[in-house]
Amino acid sequence: MKTIFLALAAAAGLAAQSFEVGGGGGIQRISSRSLGSGYTLDDGWRFGFRMAFNSWKFMGQETGYGYNRTKLLADGQDQGGMAIHQGFYNFLLYGTPEGSRVRPFAAGGVHFSNFVPPGASASYGQGSTKFGLNYGAGVKVKVNHMWGVRFDIRQYMQGKPFDLPGVSGKLRLTEVSAGFYVWM
Repeated sequence: MKTIFLALAAAAGLAAQSFEVGGGGGIQRISSRSLGSGYTLDDGWRFGFRMAFNSWKFMGQETGYGYNRTKLLADGQDQGGMAIHQGFYNFLLYGTPEGSRVRPFAAGGVHFSNFVPPGASASYGQGSTKFGLNYGAGVKVKVNHMWGVRFDIRQYMQGKPFDLPGVSGKLRLTEVSAGFYVWM
């Protein structure tokens, strides 16, 4: 009997859940950009996608991928374009209930950032991977019964890549982005 009750409760919970998927882009700002030994990172642009699973009336979860493009500088001289690949998992806390046209939210979770220097390739396992925490806020606005737009500001904090001599502190990447989403 207990098993049947749990199965029915789970099914009822699933019926109230929604799924969103979308993409977007924006800018990234880097603070604490010194990597040691005269190397720094420059600000750049970003694009990516997010998938959200709104499992409760005011809460949800999301996962996604972000591709950041920046430049590696050595003593102020451009060394070439560089990629930062990010994967993340966040909890979402909404200010309005599921089904509202406008949904402001706060987000927080964990991520990894794979820093790929000029001339290297993430597909061959090159780069320096750092794990960290992220947090931020945003708003989702329904445009019609299926489509919506979203605006995000997030900060990603992790260790500095490449373990160069003289490196200290954490690297902070700030994302300001806009995008679209579809919900099902």
